[in-house]
Amino acid sequence: MGESPDPPFETTYKNLLDKNLAEAPPAVVAEECELPLIDMKQLWVGDREEREACKKLIAGASQEWGFFQVINHGISGEVIDRMRAEQVKLFKKPFHDKKTYKDLNFSAGSYRWGTPSATCLKQLSWSEAFHVQLTDILPSPALDDTLRSSMEQFASKVSEVAQQLADILAEEMMSEYDQRGFFREKCLPYSCYLRLNRYPACPILYNQMMGIMPHTDSDFLTVLHQDNVGGLQLVKDGSWVAVKPNPHALVINIGDLFQAWSNNVYKSVEHRVVANAVKERFSIAYFFCPSLDTVIKSQSSGVYRSFSFGEYKKQVQEDVQIFGYKVGLPRLKIQKVL
Repeated sequence: MGESPDPPFETTYKNLLDKNLAEAPPAVVAEECELPLIDMKQLWVGDREEREACKKLIAGASQEWGFFQVINHGISGEVIDRMRAEQVKLFKKPFHDKKTYKDLNFSAGSYRWGTPSATCLKQLSWSEAFHVQLTDILPSPALDDTLRSSMEQFASKVSEVAQQLADILAEEMMSEYDQRGFFREKCLPYSCYLRLNRYPACPILYNQMMGIMPHTDSDFLTVLHQDNVGGLQLVKDGSWVAVKPNPHALVINIGDLFQAWSNNVYKSVEHRVVANAVKERFSIAYFFCPSLDTVIKSQSSGVYRSFSFGEYKKQVQEDVQIFGYKVGLPRLKIQKVL
């Protein structure tokens, strides 16, 4: 029998799991909801009034939910299916091969699993991922050509969707950056990331276990394609709600940078993935990021001080190492003197 593809969660985190089995923490419960669904076809074939109405829906969902879904986004089912097939094949490799990047040419640290800094169950993520900077998937003899071409094609198509949505959100803010092509200048492919996620079935403590712990995204926008297993949850009106999966749609969520840049008009919402007892789950996330030296400056009278993306990333990494979780935008709020 060959080596298992699953990371050694149960042996690595035995003490945490044993402690929580004894204490029996409360189960994770959330009511299911459907995200706002937006048909992007209206942006291309609708008349002027329909186009403007579609843009208003995008901006409204970004303000009220921080999440929405899009259909007719211009990415063919063939491109998505090919990417998913290569993703499944990649994660079926033996764990040791993934950990050592055998036959892969991804940067060190791209493959991640679990939570090395976890000191309690709520900090543990029952998942594995390849978090890949797009510069890593340029043609390379060390990277399987089918995998590389699938990732490159998928990322190229999703990038177009992200750029279009970012431009619309800027336009709806009536921002000066929209006129200057801010996102097309700053969020180039080399600064963006593609994350291939696998959430193995979790037979123990599955109703308390996180596939990925609660967090917000440290980018402008995230574009996600998920299968139909479910597990994605987000905070709406102070409560956790479960997102009903729609494998024909892309899920869009606002990141921290857009919230800061828009002066809290658009919301970067906390979200998580809950583990499944019997089914593995796959998703692919595209992180629409600027270059590290890009300065994020709030519009009008700012809630947040100006900061560079590189500074923000470094602070997030330091906080996770120290506290076990991300602090995020609250660190950057301007303290008002009374």
